[in-house]
Amino acid sequence: MSTRYPFTAVVGMDDLRLALLLNAVSPAVGGVLVRGEKGTAKSTAVRALAELLPEVPVVAGCRFSCDPASPDPGCPDGPHGDAPGSARPARMVELPVGASEDRLVGALDIEKALAEGVKAFEPGLLAAAHRGILYVDEVNLLSDHLIDHLLDAAAMGASHVEREGVSVRHAARFLLVGTMNPEEGELRPQLLDRFGLTVEVAASRDPEQRVEVVRRRLAFEDDPAAFAARWAGEETALRGRIVAARALLPEVTLGDAVLLQIAATCAAFEVDGMRADIVMARTATALAAWAGRTEVTSEDVRQAALLALPHRRRRSPFDAPGLDEDKLDETLEQFKGDEPDDDPEPDGPGDGDGPGGGGGVPPQAEGPDGPSPESAEVPESAPAPAPQGSGAGERAAVKAAEPFRTKVLSVPGLGEGAAGRRSRARTEHGRTTGSTRPRGALTKLHLAATVQAAAPHQRARGRSGPGLVVRRDDLRQATREGREGNLVLFAVDASGSMAARQRMSAVKGAVLSLLLDAYQRRDKVGLVTFRGRDAEVALPPTSSVDAAAARLDKLPTGGRTPLSAGLLKAHDMLRIERLRDPSRRPLLVVVTDGRATGGGADPVALAARAARLHAADGTASVVVDCETGPVRLGLAGTLARELGGTAVTLDELRADSIAGLVRDVQAAGQTKRRAA
Repeated sequence: MSTRYPFTAVVGMDDLRLALLLNAVSPAVGGVLVRGEKGTAKSTAVRALAELLPEVPVVAGCRFSCDPASPDPGCPDGPHGDAPGSARPARMVELPVGASEDRLVGALDIEKALAEGVKAFEPGLLAAAHRGILYVDEVNLLSDHLIDHLLDAAAMGASHVEREGVSVRHAARFLLVGTMNPEEGELRPQLLDRFGLTVEVAASRDPEQRVEVVRRRLAFEDDPAAFAARWAGEETALRGRIVAARALLPEVTLGDAVLLQIAATCAAFEVDGMRADIVMARTATALAAWAGRTEVTSEDVRQAALLALPHRRRRSPFDAPGLDEDKLDETLEQFKGDEPDDDPEPDGPGDGDGPGGGGGVPPQAEGPDGPSPESAEVPESAPAPAPQGSGAGERAAVKAAEPFRTKVLSVPGLGEGAAGRRSRARTEHGRTTGSTRPRGALTKLHLAATVQAAAPHQRARGRSGPGLVVRRDDLRQATREGREGNLVLFAVDASGSMAARQRMSAVKGAVLSLLLDAYQRRDKVGLVTFRGRDAEVALPPTSSVDAAAARLDKLPTGGRTPLSAGLLKAHDMLRIERLRDPSRRPLLVVVTDGRATGGGADPVALAARAARLHAADGTASVVVDCETGPVRLGLAGTLARELGGTAVTLDELRADSIAGLVRDVQAAGQTKRRAA
């Protein structure tokens, strides 16, 4: 068994360590979502936590970790009766991003179920994580159908497996811990709300602290066992403090004045639902127990708010998580009640230090090499530099208009890409459209087709009883049709013809609306802009629509309209993406008024030639016509015909528009064929 990096050897990251330890003290807090840039030891800290958790009493031989004191009456391995108990270390189960549904929830042997009526169930990761930690690295990249199962299990504390009338249920209560890099996309709001606490982490900018991180990491890699032994004393002390805080937790008092502060804080920040209030109450209680106190203070509430509310106050995918601390302090002061005069000394190991005695940050162990450097404040990220290549007549960036709900734009045909919500595709989930022989393990049985395949052979197989004699060759896999996510590539005209402030504001609002739609439909997005003399890739294809929105917000306008350069840049990007991810079909969205005034001697002909390259590749395309005014040249419509796509005006793009019907790319292709 490999040696894990010690939790107490982690340098800095006080908020992350505190959030993890509070969940160790009170699993009812509901887990932690760790957001941060790559290479910040997010996974290292989470994996190290499992070594600090107390042992778990379980029924001997139970695959579902039933508690001997109160075994699950519906356990598939039960009933347990007076089965002996034993203790085992707490588990940390990792859910890979590419895991199958059967690996997560468990698998039923359908062949035995049909032929023998036996529920042969192989438990999955949810069963293994019961009463432990379920860790999901890159949780924002998890498939939608796996997220659905996680949501169900987190809400009900149980996992249900249903296959063709065969049902198995088992308990699945776990501490959910996820890590993610926001640059790769955001989480669905439903899953985001399931995490009790959230923490933002970033690499320290303090050279001394960075040196200490490298020194400890190299020492660990040279001799993991010796390094862990050097920190064994600190690990034992911290484990003892967790046990003491757990024992003290039931005695902690949550007064009415503190509850009023919690409710007022959640109301002031307009969080949805009541889960935030409950999580804050549990977190504040755990903070008091961690500090060795039996009363919750205002400082506990403040610390709980900083951990429990940032990810719940997001009103749209483009809102950065965070909390206005001045507003928080004003709310707490306004509803401040009587506070205990003195804080008693902590009852458990450790000194309970921290801001205001409210639990604060966990103590940073000095270790055998002396004290670790002080944590330095990380400066906010510098604003993105202005786009280069600015020409004469450039205008400053304008704010986008208010986003709106857009019409559905989809790719024609039937794809096989990653699960999403935009275009039709063959998927693991969705409506059943037929059957086929399984290739590999059977995952979705087509019962009628299986029975039909087995029925003619019953006499030859010597069937004598009521059971159906089923063999492997009889099994049929259900083929299903659902929805996939696409690559939505935006090519945005930022030339002088688009530079009128009111007009560009409306254009940015339309693109922002399409980005929001792409977020909801689980698409990847990319952004190409063109103006002046050339085009540039403002954002390579990514799952982070936040990044695309940020680039769009800073986009200036001005200069000529190199339409051909924009289309060629988009063509090059799509060619590369087809090699990287051939199953993900693209949708090109060109936002322009159709004018071409730059890029060569005959810019209109060059733009038409570039558009025909996309048509030859079969790329689904939509042109958002930004032309305004009483006299319209219809150039965007001409461009759409060259692309083999369709054109929609800004007004027609709205889902509630009376000007047009619901449009998709397939309908446009049919119109073009009829015209030809």
